[in-house]
Amino acid sequence: MSGTRGIDPRGFAPRLVAWQREHGRHDLPWQRSRDPYRVWVSEIMLQQTRVDTVLRYYEPFLRRFPDVRALAAAELDEVLAQWSGLGYYRRARNLHACARQVCERHGGEFPRSREGLEALAGIGRSTAAAIAAFCFGRREAILDANVQRVLARAFALPRPRDAASLRAMWELAESLLPETGLDAYTQGLMDLGATLCRPTRPDCLLCPFAADCPRHLDETPAAPALPVARPARRTLRWVLLWARSEQADGARVWLQRRDAQGIWPGLWCLPGHDDEQQALQQARRLGEVLEHRGREPLRHVLTHMDLLLRPLEVRLRAHDGVADGDQAGRWFSLEQALALGLPAPVRRLLAAEPTG
Repeated sequence: MSGTRGIDPRGFAPRLVAWQREHGRHDLPWQRSRDPYRVWVSEIMLQQTRVDTVLRYYEPFLRRFPDVRALAAAELDEVLAQWSGLGYYRRARNLHACARQVCERHGGEFPRSREGLEALAGIGRSTAAAIAAFCFGRREAILDANVQRVLARAFALPRPRDAASLRAMWELAESLLPETGLDAYTQGLMDLGATLCRPTRPDCLLCPFAADCPRHLDETPAAPALPVARPARRTLRWVLLWARSEQADGARVWLQRRDAQGIWPGLWCLPGHDDEQQALQQARRLGEVLEHRGREPLRHVLTHMDLLLRPLEVRLRAHDGVADGDQAGRWFSLEQALALGLPAPVRRLLAAEPTG
């Protein structure tokens, strides 16, 4: 870092604090409380998810699980149902596991130190530091992906690519911490990375560091990037078996819980098959097929691939011998199904059906 022209580290925090207080975000719902439960939920939701998306889920989640004890007492399926559509479902499972750890190990109170928070399920160092700083006034540095980008640009550093470079950036982050105004400083780093210092098309003219940021002034241009061979984005095609059975107490839909690994881990889902014949074979094991028809295909975009989903609606008369638990699945009423943790496209498909 020495010898690099650009921002004076001694003035970084005061300038950021002043900018945040005047131009930063102040109306996000999780900023209205120092309750570690509310802050923790927001931090986990915000991982790899845009703020505008989280805003649609945050308050409904808290209405359903108003405190850590309510979350710990809930069944995992209830948590996954509230999380449905936010993606990265491992976060929801870790959230549930963490709530139970807080109740079982700490009597329902979150640890006040970064180290204690970091020992809980799903809480990494930066998330633990944010909770400790915002809720308990601890002087801790955050270093999520956004903050790494801000510091790399502001101080003309490469993004960390190994343990040594990451350790060096943590040291820089800790050295920049102010003695006062820690809340505004920490929030300012988050705001700057999310709203101005974006990965692409950063809004440098509005940045408080525009006058001397090496990235903006191009005083330390990056070496030409070597071409990187990116794998072609692939499309996975599934036929979704939408098996429906009219029973004495109403219509039922057959769902199976997906494996703990892979796409939609642990969620209940319409069974996925490579082709229509495979789907019909399973349908015949569930009951006497009365009729079937293909529905309009659905495209669902994941981080690393696209899913092309073709629902095959099959109306059948269920075999008496197919009980709950057979073939790793169960019959559910529509109301029961919509209360489960479902992948977003499956939820939309089922929710569009009349309940009567």
